[in-house]
Amino acid sequence: MKIFVTGGAGFIGSAVCRYLVLEKQIDVVNIDKLTYAGNLESLRKINHTHLYNFEEADVSNKATMDWLFSKYQPDAVMHLAAESHVDRSISGAADFINTNICGTYALLEVAKDYWASLHENRKVDFRFLHVSTDEVYGSLGAEGLFKETTPYDPSSPYSASKAASDHLAMAWHRTYGLPVVISNCSNNYGPYHFPEKLIPLVIINALEGKELPVFGDGSNVRDWLYVEDHARALVQILIQGMPGETYNVGGRNERTNLQVVKGICALLDEFAPKNIKHEELIRFVADRPGHDARYAIDANKLETDLGWKARENFESGLRKTVKWYLENSDWWQPLRVSKYSGERLGLVQEMEVA
Repeated sequence: MKIFVTGGAGFIGSAVCRYLVLEKQIDVVNIDKLTYAGNLESLRKINHTHLYNFEEADVSNKATMDWLFSKYQPDAVMHLAAESHVDRSISGAADFINTNICGTYALLEVAKDYWASLHENRKVDFRFLHVSTDEVYGSLGAEGLFKETTPYDPSSPYSASKAASDHLAMAWHRTYGLPVVISNCSNNYGPYHFPEKLIPLVIINALEGKELPVFGDGSNVRDWLYVEDHARALVQILIQGMPGETYNVGGRNERTNLQVVKGICALLDEFAPKNIKHEELIRFVADRPGHDARYAIDANKLETDLGWKARENFESGLRKTVKWYLENSDWWQPLRVSKYSGERLGLVQEMEVA
């Protein structure tokens, strides 16, 4: 079996590539255009194995994608390539439209034509897994969970672009018969996470003795999913999932943002104590525009139909994550210096001044 993983140099994509090669012994072709968040250092463990190939390419370039499909003849596509940071989408939505919508359209078109050309025995087994987010569903109140049948109600340019790409993927299944499966996941965390996101940002800021920014009053709730659990789920969905179906992937780990930050502080007090408690670095800042109040995933369909279970709870996963950042400064320090120094992103004022 040979699998295309688009966006395989990103956070979740690299976890998928490592899992496929190291645990499943499956041939992988990583297709990534290496934006600021793409990092080949996240793939060092598999870089020199015979099961791994890398192609620097943009999924929106149909000619290049045609050539790659012809060259490698994949049995499946796991489409993770996307611009993913909500804050960046607020002040720069164009990249999200181009990659998440136009890129998905181009890839679906190429995959459709390639799939149609396959011999029947390969055609029936081919799969296109479109990997998305729970943010397409919008904001929950204090009760309830996102289900696969929850109506879409995106709030940010990021989530709107992912909602559009989900609809395109399902339309290519219903109209052309392309065997598409969709997954929608909750917030991921774990090793190799680009340091603009909440958990790595807080860990690194705290290690450097800098302020720990918390949006609003810190009461916004997210359901946290350890990235290696997510990688296992995606491969299971690819192999066992039914075309035309959507599967929600969640860790059943609801926490407020403030609880997350305080949890990191407590672990750093244990692993890397300073002369002050790390909680003293917390600072409440102006809230993100359009900040959804709560996300929570109902993963029952995935757990019941496909038998997937998360191995990590939030406490065990966060402990592993903090330890990883403490032990792998050689991975994140160059990013901190050259790509992102920890500044606030996504302020509407910046967009208006520009």
